[in-house]
Amino acid sequence: MLPSKLGSDSHSDVIIIGAGAAGMMCAARAAAAGLSVQLLDHAQKLGEKIRISGGGRCNFTNIGATWENYVSQNPRFARYALNRYKPSDFLELLERYQIPWHEKHKGQLFCDESAQDIIDLLKNECAQAGVRWRMPCTVKSIERTESTESQPLYALQSSAGLLTAHKLVIATGGMAIPALGATDFALHVARQFALKVIEPRPALVPLVFTTEQWRKYSELSGLSLEVRIANAPGKKAQSFIEDVLFTHRGLSGPGILQISSYWDGQSAIYLNLNHQSNNESWLLEEKRTAKQQLMTILSTIWPKRFAQLWPEQEGFKNDIKIAEVSDKTLRELANAIENWSVTPSGTAGYKKAEAMRGGVDTAGLEQKTMEAKQVAGLYFIGEAVDMTGWLGGYNFQWAWSSAVVCAEAMAAST
Repeated sequence: MLPSKLGSDSHSDVIIIGAGAAGMMCAARAAAAGLSVQLLDHAQKLGEKIRISGGGRCNFTNIGATWENYVSQNPRFARYALNRYKPSDFLELLERYQIPWHEKHKGQLFCDESAQDIIDLLKNECAQAGVRWRMPCTVKSIERTESTESQPLYALQSSAGLLTAHKLVIATGGMAIPALGATDFALHVARQFALKVIEPRPALVPLVFTTEQWRKYSELSGLSLEVRIANAPGKKAQSFIEDVLFTHRGLSGPGILQISSYWDGQSAIYLNLNHQSNNESWLLEEKRTAKQQLMTILSTIWPKRFAQLWPEQEGFKNDIKIAEVSDKTLRELANAIENWSVTPSGTAGYKKAEAMRGGVDTAGLEQKTMEAKQVAGLYFIGEAVDMTGWLGGYNFQWAWSSAVVCAEAMAAST
């Protein structure tokens, strides 16, 4: 039952569920625009995912972020939000708070000191704008009706009692890292209101193999290589040049995390283990001029352990002089180096994933507001939406951008 009279303490213009990056940013911006905002979260500690990100220094954006850095049924959906609130806009916010930062690699920006700086910034922005915190607060049910003011009214049964608002924002993120409280709450809400959900699965996650598959590579555990990695053969495949780390269960490292967001769950992945050279020309030239063993030659491009073990496992003898290896075998080796394919048996799961792929279908949301097209007053932002960024600060930028356009739209329509 909905209340006949709305209590001033329990009612607000907006309720935002989820006090992570997107939720806090949206709450601060909406409240600063004059809306009354309640911000709810079931966690005991604020911003835990922010706290652990970037090795504790928070990779808070990527200076080159565009819609092309996202995996989605429709990555172009992100274009409006990313143009409306750019990485440079977030940097201006850091400047106001005098938070020092640095660029580390490929446009990835980190705090100089601690991810806690970002949490404190967002918390302070919310406090200055007058956001009402309810934390920890568990939402038990959501009911929607049309109120006497010709606006929808959302009534939430929660551990803090009955809470009501005319606008409801779901910012509870995805299912990655359940140890920090991640759930599929957003997907349940979407389905309750008949929004389509793109099948979720772990993203930015290590890939694993069966024990039998990986036994021959187990001695490479702990070794890292820079490779070109792709989700399919050919030039049109999605590829990245990044480090790959061999583990006792499979493959990890930045290259694997990147390609995992594109892996279909059953196909092979393809690695060029020496992407900076024409390996056939190089090996044939070494045969003409060098006197060393093949393993010694390969040790000039790889760690010695890899140069010793990998060729053997792929069927190539490497303990003979390169001059004794036939041209045909060297061509086959060059092809194996450039097109090593392995088929994972699965991922390391949400426990090890940095993000979730899939989520609320963007086809059901307004691009400029993040509002559900068929459900007035209901909004989804951040990782809850089918918009998964690459490794390197892109998911935080989507959180900031989607939160800002949502907050501005709510303020403009109230």
